[in-house]
Amino acid sequence: MQRSGSPYVLWYPRPAAAWLQALPVGNGRLGAMVYGGIDSEELQLSQDTVWAGGPHRYDNPRAAAALPRARELVFAGEREAAHRLLESDVMGVPVQQMPYQTVGSLRLAFDAPGGGSGEATGYRRELDLARAVHTVEFVREGIRHRREVFASAADQVIVVRLSADAPGAVGFTASFDTPMAATALSPDGRAIALDGRGGDASGVAGAVRFRALVRALPAGGEVSSADGVLRVSGADAVTLLIAVGTNHVDWRDLGADPAARALGDLTEAAGRPYPELVERHVADHAALFGRAALEIPATPAAALPTDERVAAFGDGTADPQLAALYFHFGRYLLISCSRPGTQPANLQGLWNDLTDPPWGSKYTININTEMNYWPAGPANLLECWEPLFALLHDLRVTGARSAREMYGAGGWVAHHNTDLWRGTAPVDGTTWGMWPTGGAWLALAVWERYRFTGDAGRLRDDYPVLAEAARFFLDALVEDPGTGHLVTCPSISPENEHHPGPGGTLCAGPTMDNQIVRDLFGAVDAAAGVLGLDEELRGLVRAAADRLPPMRVGSRGQLQEWQQDWDADAPEQGHRHVSHLYGLHPGAQITRHTPELFEAARVTLEQRGDAGTGWSLGWKINFWARLAAGDRSYKLLTDQLTPERTAPNLFDLHPPFQIDGNFGATAGITEWLLQSHGAELELLPALPGALPEGRVRGLLARGGFEVSLSWSGGTLTGAEIGSRTGATARVRTAVPVTVTRDGAEVAAERDADGVTVFATRAGEVYRLTPHG
Repeated sequence: MQRSGSPYVLWYPRPAAAWLQALPVGNGRLGAMVYGGIDSEELQLSQDTVWAGGPHRYDNPRAAAALPRARELVFAGEREAAHRLLESDVMGVPVQQMPYQTVGSLRLAFDAPGGGSGEATGYRRELDLARAVHTVEFVREGIRHRREVFASAADQVIVVRLSADAPGAVGFTASFDTPMAATALSPDGRAIALDGRGGDASGVAGAVRFRALVRALPAGGEVSSADGVLRVSGADAVTLLIAVGTNHVDWRDLGADPAARALGDLTEAAGRPYPELVERHVADHAALFGRAALEIPATPAAALPTDERVAAFGDGTADPQLAALYFHFGRYLLISCSRPGTQPANLQGLWNDLTDPPWGSKYTININTEMNYWPAGPANLLECWEPLFALLHDLRVTGARSAREMYGAGGWVAHHNTDLWRGTAPVDGTTWGMWPTGGAWLALAVWERYRFTGDAGRLRDDYPVLAEAARFFLDALVEDPGTGHLVTCPSISPENEHHPGPGGTLCAGPTMDNQIVRDLFGAVDAAAGVLGLDEELRGLVRAAADRLPPMRVGSRGQLQEWQQDWDADAPEQGHRHVSHLYGLHPGAQITRHTPELFEAARVTLEQRGDAGTGWSLGWKINFWARLAAGDRSYKLLTDQLTPERTAPNLFDLHPPFQIDGNFGATAGITEWLLQSHGAELELLPALPGALPEGRVRGLLARGGFEVSLSWSGGTLTGAEIGSRTGATARVRTAVPVTVTRDGAEVAAERDADGVTVFATRAGEVYRLTPHG
């Protein structure tokens, strides 16, 4: 195979033998896992609205009557009784939300050249992240075969191109295979279709209908289709177009025609020749992917196949460029599974081969969904954030019912999970689900995006999501009879026990809740100020914020997870969730400017240890970066990039696969290079010693800046800061810098703390050069 020359390539010398060896392509809505077989090929297909069940309300009608008594029991320390009451009268109906489901697979069985079955030589399969094209090449019986696959957002189809360097050498049969309730058929002589339905789950009837449609466009040869089997013989090359449509319009409406949708996408794409399809796809993808790049010098290990690189990295082989490849793979995944108009990235992003995947592959909003979008701002993929905001507007509606009917409160609420049907009631059981702060955490994305963009128009559009999330807590917070503070109750600190046994997670005012609600109230105050709105609400949230419990340092020097100093006796000392460090990351309540809390956060991480699931390691990478401990942060990436935590295709393993670890680590890598959470830009705040040389371009910073920088010997050698909003730049560097624009020096002042301050103009780029 002709090598792409790009360092952003995953490659393997053999076909995939399992799903976690196959490689992902996706256009946000439609995805495939490609195996790259020789005699046969499998494209396992996913579509983001194929879910079990149908429009459904999970709210428990007994909740409003039960919650006052549950609060009394929690405050009295009668946790087991509170647990029983919440299980029976507050948990959602049904208690499990609906799972995301697979479409099935398109399987190709290839004709043997000349009727023979000789060995294939020169085999290579690769995924070029910069072009988002999967390619297989090999030679068999003297004929070179090339197979390309990509998922086009520009044309809303998956495209498969099969070619050979000898005429008439492409032949195969194609058919669908699925675990879903479905029927295969041949709608015409060049196409096959699969009509299916989402499954029933927890007593909710499956209501999503889908059609998968494949059409062959051959160069030469013959094509026929009958009884759901497509046959191509003697072709020089073939383009297969794959489209999937469903009846899903939104969480309330299943009135669309899946067959018409699939046919419309396929027909439009079929009007374009293959070179145009490729060109449109690559241009669309590159417009996002090309905005940022991380370059790290390669060592000899970088020449190994990708799975061998991971195995060697886990054994201690020096391969710093693997961190850069992992960064680019994370950006590739976000582009591929989250685009404007699609569903948000779920627990597996977009890719799923099961009818009941782990944890339903839902939206777990006590960390996992939020983590999926941590790279969107700093890694310069703001458009990929859009599906989360669409989800928030839906949850504002469904969550208002839950707030009103369960809590007797205004505003809106969501607990620790949601699904395609936008459930907002607590689910899965009290131990996990009795957490009313998931919606608030998600809503903070509204203010976070404004901090990156300065876009007041978008802030105005989304402000009701933020304001009404705060109104819920103004109504639902209750006074702790022991302290007088306003607290959430009943609640939990996800998903950790402070005492063993039933009710051992239940509490009032856990530290994470207080941090999130404080951030929410602060964001509403700031956003309303920007927009000139809601002076009364601003006063209410400021007053309520003053009554929230403060963060406390416990007897072991740790940041307390609960109001009470229970940490030392909690059953799981190494619990995967470190929820009370939300204030360190992604929040900014714990910084170098709060030294006692900063040290308590470090002590907490030391006591929790470095073990964890894939996503937990991803979060800890960010924690240690915020603590300016780059080597410790890098060590956790090396723990993650092992065969136990990273699949051969670089998917993160919980285990099993969850995509949040990929996105968490991607965000953590940006935190090594640039931090902007503390009202300043800090360059190379946590650069690991393992990355002494490199450069990065296109990272975004809060305040409306785009940053590129280079370093050598672990020291900054130069930076460029583009100003998008004209805000004053405050830049922290380890060494003094000179600031220039278009070659002319710019007036700047450096304070005693190492922060250089200078005025900017929107659209201008400023060069920072170290001196002294």
